[in-house]
Amino acid sequence: MQEIKAFNEQRAEIYWWLSSLFAKELTQEELEKYHSVEIRAFLAGLGENASLTTAIANLVDTLNRLQTREDAQLELSADFCDLFLKTDKHGALPYASMYIGESGLLNDTPAHDMATLLKQHNIGVSENLNEPADHLAIELDFLGNLIIRSNELESDAHINSALLEQADFIDQHLMTWLPKFELRCKEFDEFGFYASVAHLLVAFCQLDLTYLRIE
Repeated sequence: MQEIKAFNEQRAEIYWWLSSLFAKELTQEELEKYHSVEIRAFLAGLGENASLTTAIANLVDTLNRLQTREDAQLELSADFCDLFLKTDKHGALPYASMYIGESGLLNDTPAHDMATLLKQHNIGVSENLNEPADHLAIELDFLGNLIIRSNELESDAHINSALLEQADFIDQHLMTWLPKFELRCKEFDEFGFYASVAHLLVAFCQLDLTYLRIE
């Protein structure tokens, strides 16, 4: 049980990290940390899993190219803005409602369903993220909280039930639209940093689903 709880902490941290990348632009200080030995070691560790090797290699490649990109932080912020804050015509808006059904943002079902889940689990959203509940950063943050809360459980039956709930969330609230979102990022992110992050997210979700279903 302790091994599962320790692994859950790692899973939650990864989802929270990915959530932060889609929540706001990286600051200069944050960007510099990605070139540190600690972060590179963390990424190398993830890349040791065969399911993540390609995704990590792509992310590391963009990080290496960022070191020689002129005005890297400003340019990366512009990439974030163009992809996630403007229009879906030339970007990849990070809302489930843009990819589920045919009505785009007029389809408020994903946001309503996510808001209901947040309320049911009494999980709040950061005041700094003033977005509809179906925003990717909110969904990933929720999943991280769901994982950590399962560590409070003691019986095997309750833990297994919690793991199944996490699998259902990934399957029904993320994988129903993330592959389409990844394709949009690849299409419109010319430099490739956020496209590589989206690729890693999809690969990690797929890996996590496999783990959860085995457990």
